[in-house]
Amino acid sequence: MSGQGREHRREFGAAIAGAVVGGGLALSAAGQTWITLTAVRRPPLPPVVDQVSGGQVAPLVTATGLLLLASAVALVATRGLARVAVGLLAACAGAALGWSGVRTLAGGTALDRSLSTVGGSPGVQLHGRVQAAWPVLALVAGVLAVAVGVLVVLRSRSWPAMGRRYERPGPAGDAAAPARPATSEDRAAAAWRALDRGEDPTEDPAV
Repeated sequence: MSGQGREHRREFGAAIAGAVVGGGLALSAAGQTWITLTAVRRPPLPPVVDQVSGGQVAPLVTATGLLLLASAVALVATRGLARVAVGLLAACAGAALGWSGVRTLAGGTALDRSLSTVGGSPGVQLHGRVQAAWPVLALVAGVLAVAVGVLVVLRSRSWPAMGRRYERPGPAGDAAAPARPATSEDRAAAAWRALDRGEDPTEDPAV
């Protein structure tokens, strides 16, 4: 295999691995607590603490994680423009992931009263604390997904098509197979067929 061919295969493998890692990071982050909400109620009612997961804060994190895992499979199954389209989807998924992480870190959802079970009650003061590690992980997954998407869009047309290895050979491939030497059973069967046609199998057909 030439050096250029090896480089293309390395790029192809890196894109698949990046999509899998990005999707796994996104799904891992989505299942963790992103925001801890404390609802301070009127005395003598005690405060209520809610732990809100990434999937609740930013539902796109779960969806884009699944999309990235699906895109890793699609990269193997597609070629040409279809593979470029997969790269564009991966880049869009990464942008959505990054936006979800940045928005949470910036406090865009920290005091969303709809995230708390008692946030809409009268006289309740809601305080939110962001668990920064998980939105940052989603942001990292988003950056990785965007990088994978850009790599696929720019370079995928020169990558190998893995599916061709498993295609059934056509008639040309069958014709190229070497002929099997005739055995005594084959010659006997040919003689019987000649007799059925009314021919003498002992005669030389070239005479």
